[in-house]
Amino acid sequence: MNNLEKYDKVFKEVLEVSEDQLKGLKYQDIEAWDSVGHMGLISALEDAFDIMMDTDDIIDLSSYEKGMEILAKDDYGVEF
Repeated sequence: MNNLEKYDKVFKEVLEVSEDQLKGLKYQDIEAWDSVGHMGLISALEDAFDIMMDTDDIIDLSSYEKGMEILAKDDYGVEF
C-alpha cells in the first residue's frame, strides 16, 4: 500500500466517507468531521505514518488536500 492509499484509507475509515467524497473535503463539511472526528483523524494519521504531528499542523489540517500538503513537509517526510 503506497502513502496515498494509506492516507485515503484513514480518511475513509475515520470519517466514514467514500472515495468520491475525498477531493475537496473540508473540516466540518460533514457531520463526522467535527472536533472529535478531527482528533480521531489526527490520531489515525499519526499511527498510519508513524509520526507525531505538531499542534500548529493539527490545527491547520482543514481539508483533505491541506493534510497531504502538511504531511509532505520536511518535518514528516511523507511522499505522495
